[in-house]
Amino acid sequence: MLAVALVDRTGSGLWASVSVLYFTYVSGLTIAQIGTLAALAGAAGIAGAPIGGRIADRFPLTRVLVVLQLLRAVASLGLLTTDDYALLLAFSALGSLGERAANVLTKLYATRVAGPDRVRYQALNRTVANAGWALGGLAAAAALTLGTAGAYRWLLLGDALSFVGVALLTLRCGEPAPPSRVVAASHTPAPAGRPANPWRDRLYLGYVATETVLFLDDAVFKVGLPLWIAHAADVPHGLAPLLLVLNNVMVVALQVPVSRFGATTAAAGGLLLPLSLAYALGGLTMALSATGGTLTATAFLIAAAVSFTLAEMVHSTVSWELSVALAPDTAQGAYLGVHGLAQSAQRGIGPLAVTAAIAAGPAGWTVFGAGIALTCLVQHRTVRSRLAQPSLSVPPITLSEH
Repeated sequence: MLAVALVDRTGSGLWASVSVLYFTYVSGLTIAQIGTLAALAGAAGIAGAPIGGRIADRFPLTRVLVVLQLLRAVASLGLLTTDDYALLLAFSALGSLGERAANVLTKLYATRVAGPDRVRYQALNRTVANAGWALGGLAAAAALTLGTAGAYRWLLLGDALSFVGVALLTLRCGEPAPPSRVVAASHTPAPAGRPANPWRDRLYLGYVATETVLFLDDAVFKVGLPLWIAHAADVPHGLAPLLLVLNNVMVVALQVPVSRFGATTAAAGGLLLPLSLAYALGGLTMALSATGGTLTATAFLIAAAVSFTLAEMVHSTVSWELSVALAPDTAQGAYLGVHGLAQSAQRGIGPLAVTAAIAAGPAGWTVFGAGIALTCLVQHRTVRSRLAQPSLSVPPITLSEH
């Protein structure tokens, strides 16, 4: 699955960095049309997480993943065939739904295969994925030097072919043992009768609600930092892409070492307290970047990027472990599907939150960081009671298929 992550994210890196340019210069869409298309496609993606999770509890996981990757390939190829706005919207929505569903199922696959080493596996997966994003972005940047419509089309074709490659690689992966074949130290006992329903689990829904806020670091790098640098901070605009590179390099270099601090459920829960400090420090340094000259602002912005990147890596470790530990084994897919809604919802809420912080000035960033820090503490209190329950089984051991 690590090879799958590399190929998948390399293809996505080819497309993500040029999608707006493609729709502008090749499809001839207006800014308003592009914004509407992105918003509606993102809304469709929200449904992908719970749908994918529910299906994964009923059918072989690898086969469902293959279908989803082929669905994404069809969606990308469909964009190449038309400039009709309605069809572009339909294909974009289809691709977004497939992407979110595939992300949840890939996480579920790792959970079943890695067993007690799932946190380390996730860290390796994120490292490989970020390397793939970087490779795709560099390839896209090189292709864009041509500045032709053909170059944009080749990048989109490369994205589509990457999904076909991912589907072929997935076919070679063994089907992981279902939850019933795994002895797991879940903190949520499996109920008798039909599988548990995450929509009736108030504690888990409360946890997912706090997760939506903790995922806001994504919007900081994609929207907040570039806009703040462009409109408020006294620094060269070229600093924005450099901070994104810093974020990517830190994740590739440090995600695996950081994950060792959350190798168990108890350790992951304990990371929520230092995580709150990282978010608070990120907001404070963003605010301070508006109080000095160019060198001072640059130093504070670098500090902010480092703080939010550390928060991203720690939260990734915590989120991976708790989202699984809080779910009963008999309904992992359904529960992880609901958890996937947090990241999908953040894509809509995040840009609004960071632009509100920018509009409010330095105080806005301070409140932004403090608000996420407070949410970390709320999440810690929310999950503490369930994590305190004694495990009903022995330490996790994946049973042999033989």
